[in-house]
Amino acid sequence: MTVAFFSGKARRAGVALGAVSAGLIVLSACGWSKPTPIATVTVGSDSYNTEAAESCYDEGGLKESRVQECLSAKGGKPVEVSVDDRIRFGVDPEIAENGWTIFLDGERAEQEPYTKTYRTISASSFFAGPAMGGQSPSSIRVAILETDTKTKKAIGVYRFLLKKV
Repeated sequence: MTVAFFSGKARRAGVALGAVSAGLIVLSACGWSKPTPIATVTVGSDSYNTEAAESCYDEGGLKESRVQECLSAKGGKPVEVSVDDRIRFGVDPEIAENGWTIFLDGERAEQEPYTKTYRTISASSFFAGPAMGGQSPSSIRVAILETDTKTKKAIGVYRFLLKKV
């Protein structure tokens, strides 16, 4: 005479629990980490978002040389804007909590980090021509630098390329 140790339901539950446990072990072995925060630019009804490039994000703080490379790098998420548009910048709450600063073509555009998740700036501010009648640029690299306001360390750089249409 044989006795069943587990019912069919119990066996299925045990197999499911084993599969979930194995999956968690595989994920931890692969070095799975949480995704980086996201920065968003909205123009009209079009939104463009980006994460920091892997080499331009470190929760422990980026090296100063790496920060400069990330800020001055070419490219970024392309965004078409008209000079009459209002550009809305938005960041994840994690970025806002740390503080963020806008850089234009690698140069700091404001003195203090901003600590709210959202702000609006007129596109004409980005495409104002030189004071002596020169041509205004047709595109400008905009970088958002996330900085821990307590330690003053740079954490991430999020890049966009504003193209005038």
